[in-house]
Formats: sequence, structure tokens, C-alpha cells
Amino acid sequence: MFCYQCEETINGSGCTKNGACGKKGEVADLQDDLMYVLKSVAFYNAKARANNLNDAKTDEYIINGLFATVTNTNFSGTDIKKHINEGFKVKDDIKKKLLDAKVINENSGSSFPRWIKEKLLGASPNAGEEIPVMAKVTADTIANINTSILATENEDIRSLRELMIYGLKGMAAYAHHANVLGYKDDEVMEFTERALLATMDDSLGVDELVPMVLECGAKGVATLALLDKANTTTYGNPEPTEVNIGVGDKPGILISGHDLKDLEQLLEQTQGTGVDVYTHGEMLPANSYPAFKKYDNFFGNYGGSWWKQNVEFETFNGPILMTTNCITPPKDSYIDRVYNTGVVGFDGVKYIDAGENGAKDFSAIIEQAKTCSAPEQIEEGTIMGGFAHVSALSVADKIIEAVKGGQIKKFIVMAGCDGRHKDRSYYTDFAEALPKDTVILTAGCAKYRYNKLDLGDIGGIPRLLDAGQCNDSYSLVVIAQALAGAFGLEDINDLPVSYNIAWYEQKAVLVLLALLSLGVKNIMLGPTLPAFVSPNVLNVLVENFNVMPNTTVEEDLKTLL
Repeated sequence: MFCYQCEETINGSGCTKNGACGKKGEVADLQDDLMYVLKSVAFYNAKARANNLNDAKTDEYIINGLFATVTNTNFSGTDIKKHINEGFKVKDDIKKKLLDAKVINENSGSSFPRWIKEKLLGASPNAGEEIPVMAKVTADTIANINTSILATENEDIRSLRELMIYGLKGMAAYAHHANVLGYKDDEVMEFTERALLATMDDSLGVDELVPMVLECGAKGVATLALLDKANTTTYGNPEPTEVNIGVGDKPGILISGHDLKDLEQLLEQTQGTGVDVYTHGEMLPANSYPAFKKYDNFFGNYGGSWWKQNVEFETFNGPILMTTNCITPPKDSYIDRVYNTGVVGFDGVKYIDAGENGAKDFSAIIEQAKTCSAPEQIEEGTIMGGFAHVSALSVADKIIEAVKGGQIKKFIVMAGCDGRHKDRSYYTDFAEALPKDTVILTAGCAKYRYNKLDLGDIGGIPRLLDAGQCNDSYSLVVIAQALAGAFGLEDINDLPVSYNIAWYEQKAVLVLLALLSLGVKNIMLGPTLPAFVSPNVLNVLVENFNVMPNTTVEEDLKTLL
């Protein structure tokens, strides 16, 4: 295997035996193979889309396949093989449509670029020869084809290709959440297919790939906006909310991940059962949506960030539902209480599938919860959330007045991911060291490094404004753009806003590309720079956007303030 898509990659260069995330090497190899199949499906589906022959099922396959390869999402080789074999069937179904519509001719290779023939079809046929379609290729035989990241020898081309692929993976995760709620964007799918194929095209150099990477960021903004619309239209706009972080005396179910529809169904099915529901990790912001506040057994949030699962899942005592990525390998002591759903997979964990219209039956997890003791208390009190763009901008006049009056000197965007390494304490120390006239804007699980600190307020405005999940980084952009307009600024970079972003996996990569596509500059990134960014590509980011690594709290305060 070779994998360097997350921040914790071994020695800051790449995992080569097993993943730092806990993924086995053979599963990582299978995920490389899945990417190969997704590119093959994308090629045929792009032709189908151009001729109005594509369908929603294929789009869903591409989105879910990309999402399954995001860090801490699916650790099951069996699941990834199923995705691969499904891809061959999906591809062949599309090909049949194209043949029936006479869009392609199976006996002519003239309409297929040579790089497609060689890299996606497994051969290099001459014009007039039959095109191999991998009909006999399976997840077991695809290993004979070089699907490794390192197959691209040029370091800079490889860097840009992987940067775009990781952006696509992050975008797919957010598109998946929107799709579940019935919201889709054909332009995002068209770009996804085009970008996947661009990563195979040797005729594209650095000059061609850099604009496509930024286009990935622009499509990421559109996807984030779509998901924001899906969530708020369905569940209402988040509102400032004090979230209970203590426990009750009833048995509970802990829901983690990001999927709000899963939470809705779980809350509906647990009504009147004597079982409470608690959020964990990135599900914390769900406590601020009006639609969920009507459930009297929606108790609050338990624990903190994703990497604390091995401790917090143990003490919770009840069953845990993992709805999306952020699962870590479960311990034997509680693996029998873990349930997966959606694209999440781990061998030995029970799986809850979706039925018609996405309906899920959570009766098994509810019945198990009834046999469990109440959660063990690990903390008490409340934390504030719910400051997405609508609620934050409802007090825009107070914010503007505080800025003009000098009470607020600076906004610091501290969004992104948390991680388990000790150097992540930097973000706690940085938040504590900020002057009292600064306000932190946050989204994502990075907030767990400082959202339980007593940072106070400025004239009633909390010094920590939590916009929500990582996808709610979109809210931070909307807030910044609105403030720029209110101050009459044409350039968002002229605002008193600085960016200190923490990253871990591919959704954070997409958020970074989204910010770059909007022209945001002077972004500080940490705790380490991505291993997949080559020195030359890093120079492009530095020269055009002044992306910089974080250093020490003292030095970075000087830079950002």
C-alpha cells in the first residue's frame, strides 16, 4: 500500500504497511482499485450525461464510492470489494445504454482517447479493434493493474492529481449528505466525472491542473451551499443553544458521524421507549436545529472528538450508531454495541441498511439499549452552539458596532478537524492566548480543542461562535462575505479576519480548496502540511495565496493579529 491522504500519515510521508488510521494494507490497496473503477464508470457516465442517458443511480454510486474511501469511513475489505464489483456492473449497464443509443461502437476504438484505452480499459487497441470493457475483471483480478498513487511518476503532477482527488472525496461526502435529503446538483456531478478523468490524462500538465484544482474548490462551495440549503430547509436554521453535556438516569443511544436524517429517524423511533439519545463528535451541532428540539428524549451531547471513541464509547454503556465517517477501530469490549449504517464499514460490526426512500429500522439498536445501564458521567454543564450564518448575522449590527467601536479587534477562523496527536494542544493554547478583544469563528470537530473553555463574551457576543459541523464552514464564508458588504469592502481579505485552520482528512482538503477558490489569502494551516503537496505545488499556494504552516503560539499570534 501507499497512502498519504490524511494528516497523521506515518512520518509525515506515507503509510506503506498499514494505515495510521487503523486500516489494513490490503484494504487500502482495494480502495486504490475502487478509485480505478470509479474513473472507468466516470468515463462512460460522462458520455451518457452528454447524451442525456445518465441516471441518478450511477451518480449515487460514484458519490458513495468516493465517500467510502475517505479516512475513517470504511475499514472493510468485503465492503470495498462489493463497491468494486458493483462498479463493473454499473459500468457495463451504462455501456449497454451507449451501445443501444449508438453513441459508441464496440468495434471501433477511434472515439476513445489512447490514455483511456491504456489506463481504464486495460489495453491499447488500434482503431478498428474491439475495445476491452473489463467484463471479466473482478475485484480479485484487478490487482494485476497498477492502481497505486505512485503510478504517476512526476511528483508535481501526482501532487495536483491527488489534491484534486482528495477534494473530490471531500465534496462527495457533502454531496452524499445533501442527496440523502433529496438535494442534488448535476453540475457538481459533471465536474466530478471530468475531474476524475483529468487525473488520468497525461496530456494535462501543471498549468492545466492548477485551474482545475481551484475549480474543484468552486464546486465545493456550491456543494456546501447545497448541503446548507438541504439541512436548513429540512430541519430549520440552527439557533443559539446551550447543549447539555451531562447524563441522565435512563439508558441511551449515542449517535456519531454527520447524518441528520439518521438522527431524525432514530429520535422518531425512540419516542416513548424509555431510551435517551445523545450526540457525539460532529453530531453535536444537531442539538441546535429547531426540528430536533421537539423530542423530549434528545438529551444532549456526550464526550468530545472522534479520536476519543475508545474511551468514551466504553463509558457510554449503551449502543453507538456510526452514521458516516469518523469511526475508529472498535475495541473488543464494546464492538458488540456498535452499529454502522450508510457508507460506514468495519468487519464484525452490525450494519443497518436503508429500505425504500431511505427508511431505516433501528429497532435492534433500541432493544439492545433497553438492556444497558445509563451512561457514566464524564463531565457536566453546557456548551454553546448554533451560530450558523442566519443566527450569527441576526446580530450583525451588534458585531459591526463592536468592530467600529474597537471592542472587537479581530476574528480568528479556527475551523477544521481534530486529531489525536499531542501537538493538537497547540489549538487549545492558541485559543487561550488570544486577546480578549478577539472572536473565534469555528466549525468542525477542531472546536473540541477549545469549545469547553470559559472564553467569555464581548458585549453579549460570545467570543466563540460555533457554526456547526465541518460542512458548516460554508456559514463562516457567508458571515465573512456579509461583513465585507456591511463595511463596504470589495476584497474579503481586507476584513479583520485571520485563518488558523486545522486539517486531518479529505473534507478539510475540500474546505481549504473552497476558501482558495473564493480568493481567501493568508491561511495558516496545521498542525503539519499535507504530505501529498510537493514543494513546487506548495510554492504555487504560497506565491498565490500565502498559505503558511503554523509554528508556535507566540509567533503565530504575532502573524495573525
